[in-house]
Formats: sequence, C-alpha cells, structure tokens
Amino acid sequence: MVSNLILTYHLFVDKSILKNNKINMSKAKIAVIEDERSIREMYRMRFEAAGYQVYEAEDGIEGLKVIETNNPDIVLLDLRMPRLSGKEMLEKMRATDWGNSVLVIVLTNLSPTEARLDMRLLGVQQYIVKAHTTPSQVLQAVNEVLVRHNKLPRQ
Repeated sequence: MVSNLILTYHLFVDKSILKNNKINMSKAKIAVIEDERSIREMYRMRFEAAGYQVYEAEDGIEGLKVIETNNPDIVLLDLRMPRLSGKEMLEKMRATDWGNSVLVIVLTNLSPTEARLDMRLLGVQQYIVKAHTTPSQVLQAVNEVLVRHNKLPRQ
C-alpha cells in the first residue's frame, strides 16, 4: 500500500520534470535489476516516460540474461536480491566479454560504507541510496552518466 502511494506521488508530482528530461535521440536502453516489483515498475514507468527503452529483471540470474540479450546502455542495479545478489551478478557480468564495459549505477538501500569500495573495484559509475533519492534524481544521474560516456548527446 505504501509503495503504491509513493509510486503515485512520484508519478504525479514529477510530470513537469519528465518534460525536461526527455531523451532527444533514438531510445537509450536501460536495464532495471530490482527485486521489489513496485520499485521496478516505478522506474520502468519513469524511464519509459523519459524516452528510454526499459528491460527488467527481478534478480541477478535474470539480470545477466537480460543484459546479455539486450545490450543496454546502462544498468540500474540493486544489491540485495534473491538467488544471485547484485554484487555477485556484477562480478559475473564483468568477467564476460559482453559485460565488462557495461555502465552500471547501483541503486540500493545498503549504506555506502557497506559496499562502496567493492563497487568501485567492479567499475560502478555511481552509488545511490534509494531512501535518499527521488526517481527524478535517479533519472538525472542516469542521464549525466550517459552524457559523460558519450551515450547521450549533451543537452
């Protein structure tokens, strides 16, 4: 119930922000790897409204398949997930030819001190704590990373 209220709030309040964050090119591709369905759906709707092509997975095992199959420009990755954690998924992905250079933003509720060093060693571009960040801020962070890596034009 609370997650649905949060989802509704963010979708309603941030409509004007979406207009300013619309992607002006053929659709950039993002994979959202998140075990909580309501959060995954919220980010899917947010990124689709901003012009992204969105792929989803609910755990690290599905995440690896989605990334290998769809070759996203960037991955939004939770760390605490069933079956295969985000960290384990990232380690496996980095060991492959197709996954060693994929851009990754970690979006989790683990404190930065718990995981930040490991994430830098695994080539994570940014570490975001869910509880401290709005979906609009996450969208802005994704756009900035893609611009910085020449995957989106400067606006």
